[in-house]
Amino acid sequence: MKNYSYIGISFVILVFGIWAVPKIIETLKKPDFAVITKVPDFSFTDQNGKTITNETYIGKVYVLEFFFTTCPSICPIMNQNMLKLQSEFYGNPNFGIASITIDPMHDTSQTLKTYAEEYGIIHPNWHLLTGEKEIIYKLSNDGFKLYSAQDDKAEGGFEHSGLFALIDKEGNVRSRNDEFGNPKIYYNGLDDAEIKMLKEDIKKLL
Repeated sequence: MKNYSYIGISFVILVFGIWAVPKIIETLKKPDFAVITKVPDFSFTDQNGKTITNETYIGKVYVLEFFFTTCPSICPIMNQNMLKLQSEFYGNPNFGIASITIDPMHDTSQTLKTYAEEYGIIHPNWHLLTGEKEIIYKLSNDGFKLYSAQDDKAEGGFEHSGLFALIDKEGNVRSRNDEFGNPKIYYNGLDDAEIKMLKEDIKKLL
């Protein structure tokens, strides 16, 4: 009788294990990231004259920034770090970058194309985007809550955030949690440690 009970218990454990292990593995694989917000709709023109929208990036994990080509301060550092992401994920068609200019009067498609060539921007999903100034600033300040402004007193004539937004395949801004369990929201595009962290999180979302 005891042998039958032992066999029965063993069978139950085996069946539970077969069912539970894949579930546990699936749970561990899912990145424990906060969903910050849905990316607002946008439609701009890239360096190749193509219309690029938020729908263009559906099915891709991408990083978004606001910058301008004549920026003399933080933009070169930001885009050198974007180049590191390009290098890391160059062969992955499910990765992308959106770099939106806050100086569209100067940064036409042709200007952005020249900038891309000078910087070595070659990933097919890295789009440098331009459009109407009011729409860009509304997207930056209201949509993403990333500060952008024209300011003649600022270096280069504009002020903007040096932060990167990480966006998942469904078009949600995502963020890992900090040591206190609070979402970081954005990643510092000027900090090497944050770029390393961003690489790790892109891989998880991919």
